[in-house]
Amino acid sequence: MSEESTKSDAAADQAERPRLLDQVRDTIRRKYYSRRTEEAYVHWIKRFIYFTGKRHPATLGEAEVTAFLSHLAVTRHVAAATQNQALSALLFLYKEVLGQELGWLDGVQRATRPPRLPTVLTRDEAGRLLASMVGTRWLLASLLYGAGLRVIECLRLRVKDVDLSYRQILVRDGKGEKDRVTVLPESLIEPMRAHLERVRMLHARDLAEGYGEVHLPYALSRKYPRAGKEWCWQYAFPSKNRSADPDDGVIRRHHLDESVPQRAVKVAARAAGIAKHVNCHTLRHSFATHLLEGGYDIRTVQELLGHSDVSTTMIYTHVLNKGGRGVKSPLDSGGGAGQPPVARDVVAEYRVQAG
Repeated sequence: MSEESTKSDAAADQAERPRLLDQVRDTIRRKYYSRRTEEAYVHWIKRFIYFTGKRHPATLGEAEVTAFLSHLAVTRHVAAATQNQALSALLFLYKEVLGQELGWLDGVQRATRPPRLPTVLTRDEAGRLLASMVGTRWLLASLLYGAGLRVIECLRLRVKDVDLSYRQILVRDGKGEKDRVTVLPESLIEPMRAHLERVRMLHARDLAEGYGEVHLPYALSRKYPRAGKEWCWQYAFPSKNRSADPDDGVIRRHHLDESVPQRAVKVAARAAGIAKHVNCHTLRHSFATHLLEGGYDIRTVQELLGHSDVSTTMIYTHVLNKGGRGVKSPLDSGGGAGQPPVARDVVAEYRVQAG
């Protein structure tokens, strides 16, 4: 049987099944992938279908996948991580949904991944940024910096994950679906306690109004039908408004949207006069760097961050070299009281011009 007839039979078989994207969503949910992964995979599969002239993927193969991935790198100039995400989506489509194995895609033009060093705040800058924030946004940013959390990990915290007695935070289903324990700063114990008390009052009001149920991961809602309304399962940072769950239409109170802390951190950085590109992840970078500066060993920092490989954590050691790999510039070793003549002359000239 020829390859063309095999692909035609595969396409005919697919026509009798549910719509392709519905199959993709069902498979992703059956494997308990996150909603963000579902949205990303569906997006790239749609892009691939449009790129191939809306032909069914069952009739395509390695050549079309290679052409699409190369198009992303060469024509669209996407980042390496973006191209890898598209590749993961298509591999999932063919292996898990269509039941086909793709051959080795050795003809793909790979997007380059240039080495990037993280932006890190000084302790003074971190303090100024947090001082520019108030309320829940301040508490969120303080946890990102004080516990080294990713922003989505912070927003997905449940009440039961915040252990005020042991001063620790349990991060469940972090990156790579791994659990880990990180520190809860001593200075945040009382603010967190007061915040959770306000959340408890909000939950009590929801229950009184006939709501109060929260989304549960995996199949826990079937195993424990009443757990969704229990206090311990509520989000530590709930949204101000209730909304319909897109999966089943039930009215629930979800956690805050990622845009809330992201926007707050950027506004605070401008208000604090920090001349760096600052976002939520910058606070996590600063957490790791400041721990290493404080003398904590890199393995401890690795565990707190949830890195699988210590080489990922090693990138934060660049700051400990005090710039330029610890080399003292010859400009700083000139004469005068700690300041070379050239620098003194320039400073004096600037002062005259300013005067």
